[in-house]
Amino acid sequence: MAGLRERKKEKTRRTIQEEALKLFAAQGYEATTIDQIAEAAEVSPSTFFRYFATKEDVVLQDDYDPVLIRMFIDQPPELSPVAALRKTMHDLFESLYDEDKAELLLRSKLQLSTPALRARLMATQMTTVNAVTVALAQRTGRDEDDLEVQAFAGAVIGALLPALVRWTTSEGKAPLPELADICLAQLESGFTLE
Repeated sequence: MAGLRERKKEKTRRTIQEEALKLFAAQGYEATTIDQIAEAAEVSPSTFFRYFATKEDVVLQDDYDPVLIRMFIDQPPELSPVAALRKTMHDLFESLYDEDKAELLLRSKLQLSTPALRARLMATQMTTVNAVTVALAQRTGRDEDDLEVQAFAGAVIGALLPALVRWTTSEGKAPLPELADICLAQLESGFTLE
């Protein structure tokens, strides 16, 4: 269990992020300054920078990747990699989606519509691919440098991207958990189109 200091830091980080997202929604990403975010979160600009290196990081940073990776590694070993990922995504969405749906949608819309964020999103996706590669290597007993493991990890993230785009462009009406499962099922089938 996290100590008091860690809980306070997490609360401050979440407050900064929440206030930033409110400002982005109200006045636009480009029009919002770090000073405005700091003021809304009742912290100094220097405190903002202790938690986020850039304004882009306020939108791009989340706690989902470590949770997803841990859940994936913990899936039963008899599940194939894709089946383990599908179960992981189902379990993750079951625990987080309803609670975080509005924030996820806003962040996704910003990431896809703001050029600076879209460029940084690609870099963060590579970090996610690397994390999936490490987890996949661990689950399968293969090496992280194995090209097939790396290709599989890239395919996973590539398969999930259309689900995120479809969900975002539908303004959240198309259910993200179902879209993600459809895309992962397509990966599991070997991407056959009939």
